[in-house]
Amino acid sequence: MVLSIGNTINANDSTLTHVLMKRLAVLQSKKDQVFSKGSFSSYRAYALNKTIEKADENAFFTGLICFTLRNLLNDLNQADKKVASSIIENSLPYFDNFKNRKGRNTYNFWTTNPPKIFPNSGWLNVFDHSQSLPDDFDDTAILLLAINASDSIASEVHLFMQGFANGRGKGIKNTFDAYKNIPAYSTWFGKKMPVDFDVSVLANVLYFVQHYQLNWTSADSASLQLILKVIEDKKYIDAPSNVSPHYNRSSVILYHLSRLMSIQSIAALEIHKAELIEVSKNLLNESSSFMEKIILSTALMRWGTRPPVISISTGNTLLELIDDPNFAFFIANMSSMLPNPLKDLAGSIGVGKFNYYCEAYNLCLVLENEVWQEKIVNH
Repeated sequence: MVLSIGNTINANDSTLTHVLMKRLAVLQSKKDQVFSKGSFSSYRAYALNKTIEKADENAFFTGLICFTLRNLLNDLNQADKKVASSIIENSLPYFDNFKNRKGRNTYNFWTTNPPKIFPNSGWLNVFDHSQSLPDDFDDTAILLLAINASDSIASEVHLFMQGFANGRGKGIKNTFDAYKNIPAYSTWFGKKMPVDFDVSVLANVLYFVQHYQLNWTSADSASLQLILKVIEDKKYIDAPSNVSPHYNRSSVILYHLSRLMSIQSIAALEIHKAELIEVSKNLLNESSSFMEKIILSTALMRWGTRPPVISISTGNTLLELIDDPNFAFFIANMSSMLPNPLKDLAGSIGVGKFNYYCEAYNLCLVLENEVWQEKIVNH
């Protein structure tokens, strides 16, 4: 027997949404133990030794969950909206642990007071202070959206971002030759860090710019130019790990592009929508990963296309499919900062690559998909 995602618990769509929302609330940490109060647990596994998982407390997944829930609030019934609002509210104090140590309104992947790198890594944590990573554009954009930062803070951070584009101080050394002179944003705020391009990160930054209706700068336009070149050159299909080293998959790049395009129409991107839809359909049909199918399904709905039904056999429950440690939405890719050709070589082997897993975010992605399914039914 085969069940569609909307019927996996023999209930109507709104009931499934409620069950998923309540489960998400249960997964939020209630007290300081391994994971701090208000956070959602996540784990990393080294690509070359996937048998060992390490608890990894970071701002990323909790921020993404709150950001996603804020986007869903207007489409939830009152009971589910109350649960979602409570989850967001409980997370807000947690994000303070990741704010820039000097008080600037930028954020880090790991805690900044005290600074951390790869939590629970034993001897490696001796280098927490000396080798801590700088704040980054991705976490900053996601967390400012998650906390619903004020317009003035968004404008202040956007102004600060302008100093960290390719060519402003240093140039990128590890991308395709055709992209090396594009003055798009780097991933990092740190002056000592190599310039690093990631089109999924850039999609999140431009989403932030669009959400706050900020005036576009030359770096914003250049970042869009890079995204467009990656689409035109089919690099998001042929070389996803190069153009999006921290997300690594074509499906995840498509998910990010659809989210950017859903907030406000960008004419230059709309030209490519038909192609993006077709590629997403093909990938969805070819994929054997339930979670990958979910994000591609959501991308299609954002683009106004009814997706194929995602079916599961009775041999798996929905929660078992959600709790899939093999689905890595995000990858910590230290090799992405190496110059060419070492970047591609190390990346292909898996050196310095850590796959991240967060059950709560997987669940949130399914919840998001279900809400979009309801919107299609109701309209």
